[in-house]
Amino acid sequence: MTSHDQIAERKMQFLYALRSKGVTDTRVLGAMEKIDRGPFIRGYFSDRAYEDMPLPIACGQTISQPSVVGLMTQALKLSPRDKVLEVGTGSGYQAAILSQLARRVYTVDRHRRLVHEASQIFRSMDLTNITALTADGSFGLPDQAPFDRIIVTAAAEDPPGPLLAQLKIGGIMVVPVGQSDAVQSLIRVTRSEDGFDYDELRPVRFVPLVEGLGRDTA
Repeated sequence: MTSHDQIAERKMQFLYALRSKGVTDTRVLGAMEKIDRGPFIRGYFSDRAYEDMPLPIACGQTISQPSVVGLMTQALKLSPRDKVLEVGTGSGYQAAILSQLARRVYTVDRHRRLVHEASQIFRSMDLTNITALTADGSFGLPDQAPFDRIIVTAAAEDPPGPLLAQLKIGGIMVVPVGQSDAVQSLIRVTRSEDGFDYDELRPVRFVPLVEGLGRDTA
């Protein structure tokens, strides 16, 4: 089997693993088939890019396991006209998936290095509808609010108030909630005219949402 065949086989197994974990939305699966996870993982772990597992990246952060990326994306119920805010750029992989499903993606991270490296990958993939910024994501992006969808890829003890305030009526936010040293719950928040409705989706484990900018930025 050639290396090309091996990669094709690993990608096929990758998509099968996503379906087996509950990622069934055809648009989400299509986006995850199109966006190669490989370029988002550098160095020692690069040969494990097609395994369904979280992996370490720079600045003490992680790239989420693909099935969790798929389930969070699916939970957003994205439409092609949506404007999305992602809090926690990390490797950039989640934002790249979102870029295939929404009109515009704003992604913020407290680590300048991660934003710079992710932006390089976005340019190499010609993903022109992503704007990546170094900022304290716990406060969202007031200048661009409101958002149709918000996704948070770090765990907060409660859904952050500034992010809830930046969600449109009818908008959806997906956020891991819980103590950083315990199992957290993935929550979907839907904003209505009367307030917010909360759905608990599944247990997860994410790095904690930290206020302020990273040491590489301050």
